[in-house]
Amino acid sequence: MNSNFLQTPIVYLKGVGPNRAELLRTELGIESFQDLLQHYPNRYLDKTQYYKIAQLKDSGADVQILGKIIHLKTVEQKRGKRLVATFKDETGQMELVWFRNQKWIRENLKLNEPYVVFGRVNRYGSVFSMPHPEMELQKVHQAGLKISMQPIYPSTEKLANSGITNRVVSKLIQQLFIETKNQFPETLSLVLLEELKLISKSDALFNIHFPKNQELLAKAQFRLKFEELFYVQLQLLNKKAVRKQKIKGLAFDQVGASFNQFFNNHLPFELTNAQKRVIKEIRNDLGSSAQMNRLLQGDVGSGKTIVALMCMLLAIDNNYQACLMAPTEILANQHYHGLKELLGEMDITIEILTGSVKKSVRKGIHERLENGELNILVGTHALLEDKVQFQNLGLAVIDEQHRFGVAQRSKLWRKNEVPPHILVMTATPIPRTLAMSLYGDLDISIIDELPPGRKPIKTVHRYDANRLKVFQFIKDEIRKGRQVYIVYPLIQESEALDYKDLMDGYESIARDFPLPDYQISIVHGKMKPADKDYEMERFVKGETQIMVATTVIEVGVNVPNASVMIIESAERFGLSQLHQLRGRVGRGAEQSFCILMTSHKLSSDAKTRLETMVRTNDGFEIAEVDLKLRGPGDLMGTQQSGLLNLKIADIVKDNQILKSARYYAIQVLKDDPKLAKPENLKIRLAYINLTKDKAIWGYIS
Repeated sequence: MNSNFLQTPIVYLKGVGPNRAELLRTELGIESFQDLLQHYPNRYLDKTQYYKIAQLKDSGADVQILGKIIHLKTVEQKRGKRLVATFKDETGQMELVWFRNQKWIRENLKLNEPYVVFGRVNRYGSVFSMPHPEMELQKVHQAGLKISMQPIYPSTEKLANSGITNRVVSKLIQQLFIETKNQFPETLSLVLLEELKLISKSDALFNIHFPKNQELLAKAQFRLKFEELFYVQLQLLNKKAVRKQKIKGLAFDQVGASFNQFFNNHLPFELTNAQKRVIKEIRNDLGSSAQMNRLLQGDVGSGKTIVALMCMLLAIDNNYQACLMAPTEILANQHYHGLKELLGEMDITIEILTGSVKKSVRKGIHERLENGELNILVGTHALLEDKVQFQNLGLAVIDEQHRFGVAQRSKLWRKNEVPPHILVMTATPIPRTLAMSLYGDLDISIIDELPPGRKPIKTVHRYDANRLKVFQFIKDEIRKGRQVYIVYPLIQESEALDYKDLMDGYESIARDFPLPDYQISIVHGKMKPADKDYEMERFVKGETQIMVATTVIEVGVNVPNASVMIIESAERFGLSQLHQLRGRVGRGAEQSFCILMTSHKLSSDAKTRLETMVRTNDGFEIAEVDLKLRGPGDLMGTQQSGLLNLKIADIVKDNQILKSARYYAIQVLKDDPKLAKPENLKIRLAYINLTKDKAIWGYIS
């Protein structure tokens, strides 16, 4: 069958027509035969068994019964009427009931003819009844496709109300199989089919919609999931290969004075083995002629910034400029001050560009950037503006990259004739399964070691009833000279939710920690930037001992002396947010603590999140739990990738299939990078079909 046939608009399928076509398009996104074919069931009802009326139990289960209608009557109710049929087999009788479409049903039902009915059974006294059953005359049932397990399709209320029931969708898919004669082009090579013992594409499609038994259903699901993930991996790997071939990179072949001077004289502590390994990986990339696109993952406090700085020094040694882009002004300022402090007296020029930098200062920055006097520019989205022109940008470092869209990041590419190398940093650990699917086209480096002298943060969960003990603990820590964060989820009181808002919290803390013994800073998103910075600055300098804040401090703020993080209403936060907040402490050599405060009312998901936080400091383990709880769609807005619009596979539940798909995709491309060999022809054709209409900036991470 010609694969173009599957692109036929759905309106042309027998039984659809313009009205149904429009509903299928708006409600389910089904526009073509292909879309309908890939509208997979989300569960199945086992119709392998016929029950006798005498066998029925009050279990609320869906059952299938063979019998005859012997009597019909209309029963008056408080509101309207109901149609009741007496349905009988050789073991007893029951009722079939309809509350809607009674006239049509009464006219079309045949008395004393064998019917197969299917539906959920209810019991009233000693009588069983089945409301709105699915019904087929026995002779029609036997002549149709033998569906022993009935597929249940995802649907909407609007479709059901418009008469496009599950049965109608099933019939349309049956019609599609009749029109295609169940002949679908194979999309995998014979080698893969044999090695993985996969059933054919046609068999898989038939058995996903109309499985004869559980075994065939499982084979169909495995085959289609593997294929979907295999092509996702093929696209990612190909994208990476094409980028390395087509997109010429700047070769940094010198390790010069700046790098060596910093390494020998300015490094504040010895690098961990993980940092050394990552720097080596990046140096290999920068030294080749291919453009680097690398993701650097490392938990909060693992030392990503020093790695980024050393890479920037490599750029400077090779007569290029570097930039570092951060998502918020607070974080950009922190990076700027941190880098300046690390560079000390070295002859490296560094500036910051954010929305609040004065126009007169900007002018000077723009000039020095264009004439090459400026080595490193740190900033926010302001770096992306057209008037920001580098003389020779060689390396762009992007921090917390999930906060920037692909189109924004692509603007950095255009800041130089030859695209700069890109180093993307994140302190949000990305689960390995997600990284494989989302960032499979990037090279990934992981710093999985904390600098020496850092102690793991102790995390505990406390209920509101323990508040006085917690306050006493805070006072003890402040007496030792430490500082404390107290974070709230809300800024203003929400009538619907019984959570302590920030101002309430601030007032109660001010009562328990009175002046002049204690100084308190307050920071939230509604403050003016200047006020926020002033309060932050007081805390950083140690002028205040307690920082009461909303999650604006989640990213940024490095205060080594802060050793306690209290998170109020911790059940309101997601796992990755809790982990990020906890990472604000534990930056000095002292023991740090994170206290999760909650009420006694906790959902099972909230309990799992809190137990995970108390049990482990491992960001990757936390990310895996988060992925299981939230699913890939919510995590970091992954749907923006466009690649993860999966029809049947689930990257969490099917991570073993994902690993297998990646392994085989790597093997196929290693052996035949251009998919030119005859045995890979089917893969090549399917790949071309899938990837047509993809724009070039798909090559940007």
